[in-house]
Amino acid sequence: MTFTDLLTSLGDPTATFTGLDILLTTVLSFVLAMLIGWIYMITYRGISYSQSYVHTLIIMSMVVAVIMLIIGSNIARAFSLVGALSIIRFRNAMKETRDVGFIFLAMAIGMACGTRFYLVAVTSTVIICGLIWALYRFDLFAKEITERLLKIRLPGDIPYETIFEAPFAQHLRRYNLVAMESVQAGTLLELVYSVEMKPGSDAQAFLNALRALNDNNKVALITGRQEVDV
Repeated sequence: MTFTDLLTSLGDPTATFTGLDILLTTVLSFVLAMLIGWIYMITYRGISYSQSYVHTLIIMSMVVAVIMLIIGSNIARAFSLVGALSIIRFRNAMKETRDVGFIFLAMAIGMACGTRFYLVAVTSTVIICGLIWALYRFDLFAKEITERLLKIRLPGDIPYETIFEAPFAQHLRRYNLVAMESVQAGTLLELVYSVEMKPGSDAQAFLNALRALNDNNKVALITGRQEVDV
């Protein structure tokens, strides 16, 4: 008996797939998900890279492939699996929106492998991963960030409306107060501004000028407002 015959004999004779189908589907979904995970790793930008997330992509792709094999064209199985999987709740928030895209990509490849559209799975993985790498390599759609967050702490008895007018006029093209909070048991006031620096303005000199006016309390200039909670 050959290895293929052995795998075939292990399968359910009433099923529409064989042991070889199971082996090929699982291994192919694993290999393609490995490629997806590798592309995610080399194109990731930031400080929150998670190896666990990449492992999850690979596992999910294989599991989806197996689920698609089980469902096949059987509507009853499909509804049974939907009911069983509906009890699962995912409460982890995605740190980056592109992570959601990789989840859908891994699921789609798993579905293609599970339905035995192997050519679609391989071709789609290669093309999509290549395009993702091109987006990263050529830095497409990048935009220079000019808007920043400025956080200033100062004693509550200082008139914040007018005290910073001179350094703001010297270093900023525009500014807007977006938040105000009482901190340290009400002894200090924290102001959060959305600001845009003038071209060629020295950020260090700007911060030094602010500290000279707020009794040398904390001053922070943060790049990338969309990445930081106010």
